[in-house]
Amino acid sequence: MNNSGKYFLSAFTPSFSGRPPFWLMRQAGRYLPEYKELRKKAKNFLDFCYTPDKACEVTLQPIRRFNMDAAIIFSDILVIPHALGADVRFEEGKGPILKPVQNSKDLELLSRQNFASHLSPVYEALRLTRKALPAETTLIGFAGAPWTLACYMIEGKGSRDFQLPRTMIYKDPAFFIKLVDMLTDAVSSHAIAQIEAGAEVIQIFDSWAGVLSEKQFSDWSIVPTKKIVSAIKKAYPSIPVIGFPRMSGSKITDYVKQTGVDAVSIDGSVTLSWAKEHLQPHTVVQGNLDQLLLAYDKNAMLEEAKRILSIFGDKRFIFNLGHGVIPETPPDNVLALSELIRSYA
Repeated sequence: MNNSGKYFLSAFTPSFSGRPPFWLMRQAGRYLPEYKELRKKAKNFLDFCYTPDKACEVTLQPIRRFNMDAAIIFSDILVIPHALGADVRFEEGKGPILKPVQNSKDLELLSRQNFASHLSPVYEALRLTRKALPAETTLIGFAGAPWTLACYMIEGKGSRDFQLPRTMIYKDPAFFIKLVDMLTDAVSSHAIAQIEAGAEVIQIFDSWAGVLSEKQFSDWSIVPTKKIVSAIKKAYPSIPVIGFPRMSGSKITDYVKQTGVDAVSIDGSVTLSWAKEHLQPHTVVQGNLDQLLLAYDKNAMLEEAKRILSIFGDKRFIFNLGHGVIPETPPDNVLALSELIRSYA
């Protein structure tokens, strides 16, 4: 894969200096009017994700408006359990609803048999997007980490602390290990297939890593992620992998040292000065503007963005949010942020 001329990818080189490349998590989504119009034409959210021309169009929309350095394919982390045979649906205003997988009998109903064919629309969307993107724009593929996927599968929905999955670690360790192993293999395969379809970077979202204790974090966030990164690097050594163990605080240091990720995305649980001292010397740092500030206070947001840029400077840094763009975000605020970053010297 020819990566020449990709400014975003230059951030992963040790000698990088210059204004930070940027993209925003959930940059394609409900805050854009053109997204809302296209969404009306899909039967449901998963149908939207599995319709390649629509997924491609939505991925391109923020690039046309804001000229980010990277586009992230429009999809969802829960396509993996869905492709394994889990019952997954999305309810408006409630989020994902799954038929819980809570024991070995439930696990036996899942299979990799139709995994690749089920996800073929995602790969076709990547191929279409790669062809349509400007030559200088990097395409990001992504997947949920095994722990986060297991949370949704066991709980059957979102939760504040995912107590049930954490309890399952102790109540039925044989089942839990088998589920995480299955998901680790599935995430690895999905990541590699996305690369083969045109993804030039992979981000692994461990959205619920922050609820884990130190030992659990090591066992169920770090270890599976290390296996996934190893599988990706074995197949495609030059493809950067970004890890996002959300709300993990200082545990991120072990994550960076042990998983082999090329970059780590940080959120509001990590202070900028600490990240500069403890993370940036060892890896590319990505983050961490408050997504609520982006939505609700344009002037304060721009001042905070300047502070982030001044702290991380022109070293290996990718500007992003601490989490995804929320639906209430005015597109004009995103445009102002884009103009600020692009003019940064």
